[in-house]
Amino acid sequence: MFKDRYDVIVVGAGHAGSEAAAAAANMGSSTLLVTMNLQNIAQMSCNPAMGGIAKGQILREIDALGGYSGLVSDTSAIQFKMLNKSKGPAMWSPRVQSDRMLFSQHWRERLEQTENLDFYQEMVSGLIVENNEIKGVKTSLGLEIKAKTVILTNGTFLNGLIHIGDKNFGGGRAGERASFGITKELEDIGFEAGRMKTGTPPRVDGRSLDFSKMEEQPGDEEPWKFSYSNETEPLKKQRSCWMSYTSPEVHNILKEGFDRSPMFNGAIQSTGPRYCPSIEDKIHRFADKDRHQMFVEPEGWNTVEYYVNGFSTSLPEDIQYKALRQCAGFENVKFFRPGYAIEYDYFPPTQLRHTLETKLVDGLYFAGQINGTTGYEEAASQGLMAGINAALKVKEKEEFTLSRSEAYIGVLIDDLITKGTEEPYRMFTSRAEYRTLLRQDNADFRLTAKSFDIGLASPQRMKLMEDKQKKSDAFVEFFKNQSVTTDEINPILEEKNSSKVDQQGKLFKIFARPNITMQDMRKLESVESFVKEHDLDNEVLEQVEVQVKYAGYIEKEKLNADKLNRLENIKIPEHFDYSLLKSMSFEAREKLTKIKPRTVSQASRVSGVNPSDVSVLLVHMGR
Repeated sequence: MFKDRYDVIVVGAGHAGSEAAAAAANMGSSTLLVTMNLQNIAQMSCNPAMGGIAKGQILREIDALGGYSGLVSDTSAIQFKMLNKSKGPAMWSPRVQSDRMLFSQHWRERLEQTENLDFYQEMVSGLIVENNEIKGVKTSLGLEIKAKTVILTNGTFLNGLIHIGDKNFGGGRAGERASFGITKELEDIGFEAGRMKTGTPPRVDGRSLDFSKMEEQPGDEEPWKFSYSNETEPLKKQRSCWMSYTSPEVHNILKEGFDRSPMFNGAIQSTGPRYCPSIEDKIHRFADKDRHQMFVEPEGWNTVEYYVNGFSTSLPEDIQYKALRQCAGFENVKFFRPGYAIEYDYFPPTQLRHTLETKLVDGLYFAGQINGTTGYEEAASQGLMAGINAALKVKEKEEFTLSRSEAYIGVLIDDLITKGTEEPYRMFTSRAEYRTLLRQDNADFRLTAKSFDIGLASPQRMKLMEDKQKKSDAFVEFFKNQSVTTDEINPILEEKNSSKVDQQGKLFKIFARPNITMQDMRKLESVESFVKEHDLDNEVLEQVEVQVKYAGYIEKEKLNADKLNRLENIKIPEHFDYSLLKSMSFEAREKLTKIKPRTVSQASRVSGVNPSDVSVLLVHMGR
């Protein structure tokens, strides 16, 4: 039934598992993807959307590295929006509303067309570990499948428990059973485990809604796309989302069910996501607010099912129904299914290396919600990195990691490994120190060459990136070198209420003004001629505009990143004995002994380690 021994076995086929399997297989590793239900590959368990604040940047990084999430998001999208366009480009974040069924279907089709990848549907109930080294997995049917490396991407399935009011039952998500056995085995080996919770809102019948009472939320007039490749195209048509609100009356009805709420009656003890709270949590924590937004999102092109984003709840189903009917447009609502909360096991990620390999078991990797994260994009990026590193380990090649100044993925993994998390971790732009460098528009410049070097990004991707880089660099040089006369530029400046110039000057200086856009520059004959002659597309035009306008900020962040990287280059031996550093605080010695940071830079970010502790470490290492 199986190969004698796989290079990589991936357990779970959610967003993390799918990216892990694709990466390992595309790098030439014989790979087996094991999941409890092959019909639900890359299932969107929560809202049918990809991207958003910081998450859109992660998705573009996944695409730049050769992952599939961006491609699938493009081919299954029903609406595109670039969020935060009113702010600087470091904050611009692409987001798509997705067709839930198409998304899963297109993921499966891509995986089935991937060489070196086998599939098997069954529950993995245990691991084969010998002398702290992974040897394979055991299934619920008693099969043993051998492997050189194993990646666990179990999502919310490990001992999953679903709550609706005072009812609870085992499950990994609605309609699917939980997974048992792995947590106990890992704890017996010495792993620390914990519990987290997340939730989801009701799904409703769009035929029962009155959209005339809601605010329409259309997509962008000129939609873009996620993937840098030319395999996909921007949307030609889009579906609108809608917005409604709760009210004091709705809140009062919800409060009627608080005594039956698992969040308030003690049934749920675990921690939920701070930045995606349930509706009952919102009205409890923000008692001064008399209404909250609800985004009413279609689940696809050809379905009447809608997702009520902002109304996540585990209250009794009768309370959910009664309260939702008081919201504008929901007076005659019909449920497809009620909202619910789910508790599941996770493993504090300080037990991992930066490659996402566990410190306790050689060849065993964790990725996704098992590490305490929340969100499809966070999970997918971890799966990609785990898949890459498992494939490299099998080939006995150098590990692949990303620093905080190279990618949001680097920030995400570094935060998890060095700081851990006691609540579901979600990425925000504010978590990145160098977000002007880590923009959504330049992820290919940052990462595609790195991926190509390890054998993941294709030669076609590499050439596409190099062509874009050459065109962008040439256009920036054009602005630096091209002069413009007062007669040419002053009418444009006057039109934009920008101060006129009194002598001929370089275009770069004019273009750097905050209120002057690429569209304004293209009114100049010399600029428009350059654009047409070199066949510059929108991606290049956007890239150049950002580089010109934010040149000072970008240069400053590069200098700061270089300073950080000097500490990043000072490696700490894996078995370094911190107890020898008597001048270091006891807390720092204890934390560093547990985390085992690989570099001085990473050590400086561990909670409880202060600058004087870092100085002691540097002195000891001769720095």
